Amino acid sequence: MIIFGTKGYLYQLAILTLLCGQCGNPAAHTLSKRVTKFTLFFVPLFPVSTKYATQCTFCGVQHKITKEQAEQLQVQAASGQTHGQPQQQPYQG
Repeated sequence: MIIFGTKGYLYQLAILTLLCGQCGNPAAHTLSKRVTKFTLFFVPLFPVSTKYATQCTFCGVQHKITKEQAEQLQVQAASGQTHGQPQQQPYQG
């Protein structure tokens, strides 16, 4: 008997202050990466899919973004530019 399947892993990459496209509030957004891996006998072997998203901590809305957008937001977070926005204009506080 062979036991196989998939398992999801969620990684928090950064926390950014963005202007939410849903509620319009400048709030903290978490940048996350979800990786789904193929498992054999409960051992994760290789990634099947990778998805990136931002989630507003004020209203809870989640937006899917591309890998390139996620990398750009990570660079902004690392360089100290905490104000940005993938959906609308940046918050100028």
